[in-house]
Amino acid sequence: MTQSPCELDVRPILKEGGEPFGAIMAAVAALAPGQGLRLLAPFKPVPLFQVLAARGFEPSAREIGGGDWEVIFTPTGAETPKAVMISTADGPGWPEPSVELDNRDLNPPEPMVRTLEAVEALVPGQTLAALLPREPLFLFEELQNRGHKWRGDLEADGSYRIVIRACVGEKGRI
Repeated sequence: MTQSPCELDVRPILKEGGEPFGAIMAAVAALAPGQGLRLLAPFKPVPLFQVLAARGFEPSAREIGGGDWEVIFTPTGAETPKAVMISTADGPGWPEPSVELDNRDLNPPEPMVRTLEAVEALVPGQTLAALLPREPLFLFEELQNRGHKWRGDLEADGSYRIVIRACVGEKGRI
């Protein structure tokens, strides 16, 4: 027997100026095996589709009136491993971060822009640590394109901590 989806309404969080990503990820983490998530939002949360697809969920979205959306995230059975640690690091021995940023209170794309600006100011081999409001999927791609290495993990509050080591890529530093 299939379980009914867990329901999460993020409209009140957003109405109060809050960031719902932590609540969404906590709800996903609390789902029973095979259980889906019914999300109610004041917009179609397209960026979330990729994040939850990587965790084995397929979205089905429909507008429910007044600009509000219902998205049912159904488990596909093809879930990727739940290890949240993402790394391009090549072993231990990283120096302590020379720069620490807290970008959690910034609106997109400012956390990514601020982080990239700070990374580009580092000399190769130096590291930077940044707290971000969510898992920075677009930042990963940009770091890879620029030849940098990173380690990162979700924090208990839903924010994401990333440590980046400035490197010289094949094309040199950009």
